[in-house]
Amino acid sequence: SQLARIQTDSVVEMLRGLYPDLHYEIVAMSTTGDKILDTALSKIGEKSLFTKELENALERKEVDLVVHSLKDLPTSLPPGFTIGAVCKRENPHDAVVFHPKSAGKTLSLLPEKSVIGTSSLRRAAQLKKKFPHLEFRDIRGNLNTRLKKLDEKEDFSAIILAAAGLKRMGWENRIGQMLSPEDCLYAVGQGALAVEVRAKDQEILNMVSALHDGETVLCCIAERAFMKHLEGGCSVPVAVSSMLKDGQLYLTGAVYSLDGSDSLKETMQTSVNYPQQNEDGPNDDVQHVGITAKIVPRQARQAAENLGVELASLLLSKGAKHILSVARQLNDAS
Repeated sequence: SQLARIQTDSVVEMLRGLYPDLHYEIVAMSTTGDKILDTALSKIGEKSLFTKELENALERKEVDLVVHSLKDLPTSLPPGFTIGAVCKRENPHDAVVFHPKSAGKTLSLLPEKSVIGTSSLRRAAQLKKKFPHLEFRDIRGNLNTRLKKLDEKEDFSAIILAAAGLKRMGWENRIGQMLSPEDCLYAVGQGALAVEVRAKDQEILNMVSALHDGETVLCCIAERAFMKHLEGGCSVPVAVSSMLKDGQLYLTGAVYSLDGSDSLKETMQTSVNYPQQNEDGPNDDVQHVGITAKIVPRQARQAAENLGVELASLLLSKGAKHILSVARQLNDAS
């Protein structure tokens, strides 16, 4: 898609700035997730929808690095792969794009039974509860396709998209309303780009590690650890919000029933204020939920991962497993 290309180009530009003497070749590929457009993402049931074909090419050494939206990457990567860089996060929140005839409105001002397009169970679950007068319907396809469906037909009054994608495409002017965490917590890793590499390819790993943004790394490790401990995927509504401030990492996590009527939400924090230590020896390849980030102090990475696990454990102790398994069953059945 055009967005995937823009994201890849931006990573190549950053690498060019750091290593101007290298030659970069971009190989475009399409994935299962790009091809199956008539089925909701949560129904296809394949964890690596947007990654498998790319990882095969990485394994065969046809490519050396793959650029992903971090939110598309499963919390456990196949053996032999790692996320070698997590770039500075773009705005992670969700945004509402309105049909031209509803321009200037907000979700709360839309008429009763207005139809909102989103392919995300997470967005639908949260917004159904907050805006019970609206109807939510699946919309698939890349950003261009979805905006075209919105503008050229009368099916949808608005669609919900990640603000980051709209921004990268240069379509910020289409954002009619930004959703705050109070309206809608975002997806794990949303807004961050990840560079996946072969875990044993030390040269490439060292090269891309310069692209890491420390704050984004810690937030995303915590978010991914939360999701992994809950065993969440795109077939259940799991949402987060995270922030690093004055050496403290704050993580809010939530799980929802499909209609949003049942939910659990908690916030926890931990200190990630640790000095960088020399990490030679057997620990140098430690991955945290698929991320290798030696430039971030190891104790800080471990604290971020522990925070995600502890927050998930808290929700599980309050009944999250039941909410998620019911959501999963209903989703599989519908």
